Amino acid sequence: MPELRKDYVTDTWVVFSRIRSQRPGVPQAENGHTDPAKCPFCPGKEHLTPPEILAYRKDGVPNGPGWWVRCVPNAFPALAIEGELQREIHQVFQRVSGVGAHEVIIETPKHDGQIPQMSEFQLEEMIEAYKQRYLDLSQDKRFRYILIFKNRGSGAGATISHPHSQLIALPIVPRRIMEEVNAVNRFYHASGGSCLYCEVLETERKEATRIISQNDSFVVLSPYAARYPFEMWILPKRHEMAFEDITDHERKPLARALKDALSRLFQVLDDPPYNYYIHTAPCDRQETRYHWHLEI
Repeated sequence: MPELRKDYVTDTWVVFSRIRSQRPGVPQAENGHTDPAKCPFCPGKEHLTPPEILAYRKDGVPNGPGWWVRCVPNAFPALAIEGELQREIHQVFQRVSGVGAHEVIIETPKHDGQIPQMSEFQLEEMIEAYKQRYLDLSQDKRFRYILIFKNRGSGAGATISHPHSQLIALPIVPRRIMEEVNAVNRFYHASGGSCLYCEVLETERKEATRIISQNDSFVVLSPYAARYPFEMWILPKRHEMAFEDITDHERKPLARALKDALSRLFQVLDDPPYNYYIHTAPCDRQETRYHWHLEI
């Protein structure tokens, strides 16, 4: 059973999982691209993954071709879906049993179909798959946080180049999210009831110096204190606590905002490695002052 251990001093949790070290890897060319003939995420290779949890297909049978988005358990999960949640504190040692979920969302059947080349429909379906898996896993009371993220390129930690994202359901709330939650709560009280992220949006849109693009529902901006070159945030204009609150009407604008942001990145840097993470409120939905967003 994997486990999470807490740092002596900070609120950082570290996952210890032996199975992750057993990943065999997938053969890659010198450019870091997976050989399509050996790619477990390509149509016709469904037998190379665990049985699917979710798939969008018009025809065909489960765990067969014909899908356009497919979600499967990670074959080498960081956390174990089975088991009871146990917490232990002994002197300076704190641990939590590694109960959770670790899934892969295969974004497209096209082996080289990266987000800038995808249709809006394909991206909307990918976003809907994110939401449906989020909604399902957030009902499990063992899980406190659902992390959705994407690693693109070996330089960003991806071992398979076929377009995919990952989802991890955690029994703890990550340190970064708790820092953000605490910050928005402090701002709420100091400002007399305002949302920090809404204030950021209003101010940045007035300044207009770091706005990269926007549409009816979302703003793409370069954060004032960017930690990385070419860092971008995508924020909903409407105050929404959690990613699960995204409406059907907002899927297309989010797809457009994400495609636009990554297209600009690809145009400037020529298919660079990158990561993105969806920052959302914890599963208990108590942090109503939080404002979900996506960070690239």
